[in-house]
Amino acid sequence: MAALGWLTPRRRSATARSVLAGEAAAEAARKTSAADDDAALLTGTSEEAPAEPVFPVAGDVRAAAFFDLDNTVMQGAAIFHFGRGLYKRKFFERRELTRFAWQQAWFRLAGVEDPEHMQDARDSALSIVKGHRVSELMSIGEEIYDEYMADRIWPGTRALAQAHLDAGQKVWLVTAAPVETATIIARRLGLTGALGTVAESVDGVYTGRLVGEPLHGPAKAEAVRALAAAEDLDLHRCAAYSDSHNDIPMLSLVGHPYAINPDTKLRRHARARDWRLRDYRTGRKAAKVGIPAAAGVGALAGGTAAAVALHRRRR
Repeated sequence: MAALGWLTPRRRSATARSVLAGEAAAEAARKTSAADDDAALLTGTSEEAPAEPVFPVAGDVRAAAFFDLDNTVMQGAAIFHFGRGLYKRKFFERRELTRFAWQQAWFRLAGVEDPEHMQDARDSALSIVKGHRVSELMSIGEEIYDEYMADRIWPGTRALAQAHLDAGQKVWLVTAAPVETATIIARRLGLTGALGTVAESVDGVYTGRLVGEPLHGPAKAEAVRALAAAEDLDLHRCAAYSDSHNDIPMLSLVGHPYAINPDTKLRRHARARDWRLRDYRTGRKAAKVGIPAAAGVGALAGGTAAAVALHRRRR
């Protein structure tokens, strides 16, 4: 598949394509906004933090919350789980599944987004869905959520989102995953809606191209900015949550940034700026970053000995 000219990991400022991707995501999110439901509030474990005012502020309708998806709301990457579901339905061959599995193993072991791996996964996904109807992929996405994603939601992060909903605020996912997949997850969690990467479609059929670029890094910040303007939100009163230093542009937009299950760079950045920290990981990953394990959350299944060996050699 031809290169799409996507954002490279070292470019931090917004480009015209970032703005286009952000505005497209905001428009798609507003069109697919889901209604709130009465999902039960779940509990999680957080790091100790200084006493702070009650937050979120109940009844503040000009405030909202923006949550990254991969490794913040959900263990692992949505695009990889989606790929597994498509393979099960014979959308592509075993060798392509092997690549998806390798990327998922790397994501799990490293605990952060690897831009090259994520781009490769998105290239694969676009080529796979080209020529399929949007409605078909939405229907399949509902099934894939139940099969591969529902049990991977972090209870602690889910509780944070529910706190905003209980305060009468809107809650949006903001992710590089396809907006259709993100919208399904948001609806299942009872969130307001989702900002995601917008794949071009003509007459309801995917063309294999994107509108702008993936919603990653600065593009996420542009999407949040565009949505806030459309919804008349005060970003200083809003909150944002992410695990990745790639989302520092988005986190820096709001008055209440949170580092959730943070990678090393984000943890360092958050501590330097007194941002709030929360960690819900368990097992070896939590031990590696020196955070007590959150009770009751299982580690991700999968991974291979080869991936472990390579990860150790690269450390």
